[in-house]
Amino acid sequence: MATETEGGSGLNIHPMDQFVVQPLFSDGPVGMFTVTNATLWMAIAVVCTALLLVLGSRGRSVVPSRAQSVAELAYGFVHKMTEDVTGKDGLKYFPYIMTLFMFIVMANSLALLPMSFAPTSHIAVTAVLALFVFIGVTVLGFVKNGASFLGLFWVSSAPLALRPVLAVIELISYFVRPVSHSIRLAGNIMAGHAVLKVFAGFAGALGIFAFVPVLAITAIYALEVLVAFIQAYVFTILTCVYLKDALHPHH
Repeated sequence: MATETEGGSGLNIHPMDQFVVQPLFSDGPVGMFTVTNATLWMAIAVVCTALLLVLGSRGRSVVPSRAQSVAELAYGFVHKMTEDVTGKDGLKYFPYIMTLFMFIVMANSLALLPMSFAPTSHIAVTAVLALFVFIGVTVLGFVKNGASFLGLFWVSSAPLALRPVLAVIELISYFVRPVSHSIRLAGNIMAGHAVLKVFAGFAGALGIFAFVPVLAITAIYALEVLVAFIQAYVFTILTCVYLKDALHPHH
């Protein structure tokens, strides 16, 4: 949003207004069970993912349609990433990793549409995704390895005197994982959309010189299309790395 100030001497651009969570069916406060714009766009992301992966590939044609090609490419990409990072043992958790990747990349992509909302720009959304991964791999680590899972924090290759210090550092870094995991995704999505809104505000106020910010918007938008995929990839590959630590804590 870009508006002139009362004196007409400048602009008020509010790039963060696009991230406000608002109820869809009322004007009251947002409660725990309130249906909001964030709820709507997360539901749309889920529906679009289901349409792509289920309906798009149900024909299993020898000559695939565009939807089938995209679904097969996504499946092969995530499957290979999971196998390369976690090994054969990690493939049994591939459905969850695939679901994470597709939801994030779909939500990021839909957020680039005009008048849309970016749910992955909110730490409340990305933190839940990161906590599910953190709690899941931690529980899995103890179930699979028992107390030997704690060997993940014991650097046996270091000098004996340094091992306790390194163990504390490793323990702290382990519990910081969900924080960095969630902030990285939310921060990158929010920053990109905020920059786009700032340049859009300038474009709406510069008149005949609007082509300058419009060119910038075009370049940034192209970058955001790439970021939408990259951030989904980063979130997913970090999930695979954490899963590998749970399955093979001594490697």
